Parts: sequence; C-alpha cells; structure tokens
Amino acid sequence: MITADIVFVRALILMAGCNLYFAPRIKADRIAMQWSFGGNPTWHAPKLAGMWGPLAFAVVIRLAILAAQSYSPDKVHGVEIGLILFSAIIVVVHVITLKIAAR
Repeated sequence: MITADIVFVRALILMAGCNLYFAPRIKADRIAMQWSFGGNPTWHAPKLAGMWGPLAFAVVIRLAILAAQSYSPDKVHGVEIGLILFSAIIVVVHVITLKIAAR
C-alpha cells in the first residue's frame, strides 16, 4: 500500500465520521450538492445519497486509477500526488457541504 492509499483511507474514514456526526443534525430530507456563482443551490440530492454518495464516488475513482495503473502503467503518471490531492479536496468539499446542510 502506497502512502497515498493511507491518506485516501484516512480521508474515507474522516468522511464517514463526519456523516455519522452530521446525520442527526441535518433536518432536511434533501442536501444542496452544487451552488451557482450567486451562492444559490442549483440542485439537491436525497439526504442519504448526498451524505454517502461522495464516499462511493471516491472509491470508484480510486478503483479506476488502480485499473489504469494495472492495465496501462506506461500512461499513468503522478498517481501518488494526484491521489493525495484528490483525497484532500473531496474531504474538504464534503465537510463544507455537510456543514451547510446542518445549518
């Protein structure tokens, strides 16, 4: 397991922990998932999908990267830094989304 995978797993654990923390604090059945430049939500997702969907998305992306590494390693470069940045970005965005939904 490379260092980036350790960071990725910790990001998933943090996201799951935030879901468990924020779940009782989010009263609405839908969560805003994307905002316009004006600050208004452009679309909403059901609470369950909005909370756990990003974790599933992150796992699917990691599996796609792993498949690319396995089947065409000569075309895949910078996996470690890319995965670390992806992990950090998805955690930050997820936490911000949950904080806004809990208001």
